[in-house]
Amino acid sequence: MRETGIRLFQTPEHACGYWPERRARDVLLDPSDPQLARLYPHMLAVGFRRSGDHVYRPRCHACRACVPLRIDVTRFRPSRNQRRCLARNADIGFLARPAQRNSERFGLYRRYLLARHPDGGMVEGGPDEFDRFLCASWSPTCFFELRQDARLLGIAVTDVLPDALSAVYTFFEPTETARSLGTLAILRQIQWARDHGKHHLYLGFWIDGHPKMHYKTGFDATEILTAQGWRPLCERG
Repeated sequence: MRETGIRLFQTPEHACGYWPERRARDVLLDPSDPQLARLYPHMLAVGFRRSGDHVYRPRCHACRACVPLRIDVTRFRPSRNQRRCLARNADIGFLARPAQRNSERFGLYRRYLLARHPDGGMVEGGPDEFDRFLCASWSPTCFFELRQDARLLGIAVTDVLPDALSAVYTFFEPTETARSLGTLAILRQIQWARDHGKHHLYLGFWIDGHPKMHYKTGFDATEILTAQGWRPLCERG
């Protein structure tokens, strides 16, 4: 199977990470292909996503629930609650750093997984799993750090592309619930993208009705990929 001159592979069926009673299957680009970095921006625009070295998109036999989603940062306007979130966190810096593991970052990652996903498979992973999950040798990835003075509160793992950002994963200090650090990370990525001339922030997949995905509908200028191309979320159906 080929698309844009690169081989595609289809995975065997596996357990769905969102609906336990369903079976899932992905299509992914050949991770060893030297064209991967060049094609990656185009593949994001047609609904793919990166996890580690893999650029993939769900292609399940009996389910089409996963819908690619992005924010048009040129049109985005924060809501009242989002403005309050920004004001509440005015003391937090947002710094672009190389995508490299160290003890401070890995410690935060472990605390986040233990608090938020104690039963998930990733919680048993060590430093090598951290690297394989978040980074790829070919990807233009940076770690956006959320810091209150010297204290690291969160990291938004983000791929920086010529015309867009792609939010790969975000983890943050689980004890700081009042700060809404997940929302803050998205708001700061939107602002960084706008300041640097980017047009979109990709947020991966959205599943209508799933509680873990509800937060993605709370942002203005959100678009989903349909058979007719990218359309505002409010026009779905």
